[in-house]
Amino acid sequence: MAKHGRSAALLAALFLTGTGTTLAQTPAKELFGAEARPSEGPPAAIGFYSRGCLQGGMAMPADGPTWQVMKPSRNRAFAHPAMIALLQRISRDAAAEAGWRGLLFGDMAQPRGGPMRDGHASHQIGLDADIYLTEMPNRRLSNAERDSMPLPSVIDPKTRHLDERRWRPQMAALIKTAAEEPQVERIFVHPGIKEKLCKVAGRDRAWLNKVRPMYGHDYHFHVRMKCLPGSKSCEPQESTGKGDGCDKLDWWFDVALQPPPPNAKPYKKPPPIFMTALPKACAAVLKEPDAPGATVSAAARPVASPPAAAYAAPEPVAAPPTAAAPSGGMPMPRFRPGG
Repeated sequence: MAKHGRSAALLAALFLTGTGTTLAQTPAKELFGAEARPSEGPPAAIGFYSRGCLQGGMAMPADGPTWQVMKPSRNRAFAHPAMIALLQRISRDAAAEAGWRGLLFGDMAQPRGGPMRDGHASHQIGLDADIYLTEMPNRRLSNAERDSMPLPSVIDPKTRHLDERRWRPQMAALIKTAAEEPQVERIFVHPGIKEKLCKVAGRDRAWLNKVRPMYGHDYHFHVRMKCLPGSKSCEPQESTGKGDGCDKLDWWFDVALQPPPPNAKPYKKPPPIFMTALPKACAAVLKEPDAPGATVSAAARPVASPPAAAYAAPEPVAAPPTAAAPSGGMPMPRFRPGG
C-alpha cells in the first residue's frame, strides 16, 4: 500500500539523504507527528512509556455505548488493541459500579505512537490514556463540540487542594474502578485528588497504591497499562512499592506545587528526543506501510484481548534511567511554571 501524503513526502526526503544525517537531526516528534495512520504488522508496544513507539495500533471507535472519544482533530485516539479492550471494559464497569453514565476519552497515542509535538512526555507506546472527570452527556457530541467542550478542573487554583464544590463521590468510585483493574499499572492524578481519595477510601485502600500524584491532571486522570505478558519489546516501569502513598503528599503541596523562589533558574523544557534515543525498531515502524483499511478517523470494532503471545517482539529494549521521586519513580523537575 502506498505511503500517505504529507508523512510520505517527509520520510522520503529524510530517508533518501544518503547518510541518514538529516533523519538523525530531525526531532522524533516531527516524524511521528506526521504519521496519520497506524502501521501494519502485529501489535507491539515498543520501548518505554516515554521513549518508544507503537506498531499495529488500533483506533478507539469514536462512539460506544459507554464512551465517546474527545479531541478528534488531534488524531491521538490510537492504542495497542489490548489497551482498547481495557478502556472499553473500564467504561462498562464504571457505568455498572460507579454510576458513571459514560466516559469521555482524551489523548491515547498517535497512530504510530512515538513522541508528540505537544502535550505529553509519555503516551508513546499505546498503553496510556487520559479519561476526563467530566461525565459523558446523554447525547452524541459533534466533532466541533468534542474539540472545544470545556473540561473544568476540580482543583482550587489558589489553595492547590480539591475544590469541593466541583467534586462528586462518583469521581472517587470511577478512579477506584479503574485502579482495581488487574492490567492497570498506574493512575496519575493531581496531588489534590490523591489527597481527597486518601480521605474517603475507608478501610479498602489497596487500590490507592496505583494512584500516583503528578503535575497537571486536575481535570482528568491518566491510566497506564502494564506491559503485556511475554512482550519483550515493552519495557516495564519500576514497582510502586508498598503502602497507599497517602503519607507522601506534603512534598507536593509544600514544594512541588509552590511557585519557584525569586532566585530559581527559569524552568526549561527538556530537549527533543531524536531517533537515536528510541529503540531501533521504531525506525522500522515509521517505514512500514499503512495498516490495511486504516483511515485517519478509523472506526475500529470493540475487541477482546488476544493471547499475550501475539504481542511478543524479538528485540528487548532497555528503559531510560529514572530519577527517584515521591511520585513513584517518575522523573520530574523540582519546580514547574505556573504553580
